[in-house]
Amino acid sequence: MQKLDPNMKRFEGRTALVTGAARGIGRAIAERLAVEGATVVLIDINKAGLNDTVKNIGGKSFGVQADVSNQDSVEEAYANIINRIDSLDILINSAAIIPFVDWNDLTFDEWRRVLSVNLDGVFLMCKGASEHMRSKKYGRIVNIASNAIYAGIPNMSHYLASKGGVLTFSRALATELGGDKVTVNAVCPGLTNTEGVKETPHKNYFDYADNLQSIKGTATPIDIVPAVVFLASEEAHWITGQSLTVDAGLTRT
Repeated sequence: MQKLDPNMKRFEGRTALVTGAARGIGRAIAERLAVEGATVVLIDINKAGLNDTVKNIGGKSFGVQADVSNQDSVEEAYANIINRIDSLDILINSAAIIPFVDWNDLTFDEWRRVLSVNLDGVFLMCKGASEHMRSKKYGRIVNIASNAIYAGIPNMSHYLASKGGVLTFSRALATELGGDKVTVNAVCPGLTNTEGVKETPHKNYFDYADNLQSIKGTATPIDIVPAVVFLASEEAHWITGQSLTVDAGLTRT
């Protein structure tokens, strides 16, 4: 496991928004950014988890309860946030739901529910953040997709569609925002041992994934974090429109 240098402050003076920050990968990203000096604005619909993460991080960071799939909720959140910060430098879109539904049982309502959170939410958050980033001629956007988009995993067609959309949207947005020095990249984690995964049948597939990986073991959220924070840093200023798969070599693209 990578050891974190307590003196590394790559994000001193930066403000970062992290969605899905109440638990799992989003929470781990928010905590790491804060340790490295960022003021972190945590966004989640889960108020109790959000408050717990904010309490754990401390400092100048704060939480805003919002539903990323709802335009009014996102716009209200941004209005609240912009009144409390000096600049908006980093956006990490980690909020997502991970359903497991057989194709025969998949309804249009369920299809729309998943895409509204996983894809519409990314669009709405990027739309709001990009306005502020472009005015400052600086920004880092990292969208969390999934390595599952490279395989036709059963019972996940709506999830795969949403995460495939996140990847291609990230590439397109990189083109749209590049002229204003705003980078947009995607990180594609493999199966990760999070609270969300434990609530689904995916929890039964860790051994299967382990057999396919080059590096053996089960990922935890902190294994995904380094790739995300690198792409969010100034060091990654020459990287945009890219996807980075973080799954111990299960996917070899």
